[in-house]
Amino acid sequence: MIDLYTWSTPNGRKISIMLEELALPYRVHPINIGKGDQFKREYVAINPNSKIPSIVDPGGPGGEPVTMMESGAILVYLAGKTGELLPQSVRGRYLALEWLMFQMGGVGPIFGQVHHFLRAAKEAVPYAIERYVKETRRLYGVLNSRLQQHEYLADEYSIADIATYPWVARYEWHKTDLNNFPHVKRWFDATSARPAVQRGMKVPS
Repeated sequence: MIDLYTWSTPNGRKISIMLEELALPYRVHPINIGKGDQFKREYVAINPNSKIPSIVDPGGPGGEPVTMMESGAILVYLAGKTGELLPQSVRGRYLALEWLMFQMGGVGPIFGQVHHFLRAAKEAVPYAIERYVKETRRLYGVLNSRLQQHEYLADEYSIADIATYPWVARYEWHKTDLNNFPHVKRWFDATSARPAVQRGMKVPS
């Protein structure tokens, strides 16, 4: 039984979706980041960066427990553990990792900044809003171009899609009309229809 420490954020939902897709048994430990649970001593012992998500897998490599932080690393670990959701070919595997890194380095940080300046900042910062909204639109354009020619980001459904989906699922937060990116919308609708995605998006309940 894998222990999942998470909250209802895009990064947290990556891992609950992954665990649901893999049908791995897991136990949820809600970490309420609004109340500062991520800074409690017992959680810092699991994740020294005081972020979510984290996992503890008692059945790690060699049968020894493993503790992991960073959502992208956890996705790669779970794919390696099961041999699923990461293409088997060398070329396909690197393609999936490429688009995973695109999410980790671009989509997540930029969309997160848009969410902050549009929803959480105590006062409007026009320069920041313009900068991050513009970059968000550019990133959607990159995704749209990719998905125009490919059903999924790495051709087959993979951790790259699982990582990107929960961020796109907050398109209303960053004031994006998916109809302006029809290939992203097609991909989003197809991914939204997956039962495991639907279940994972409800964690923690």
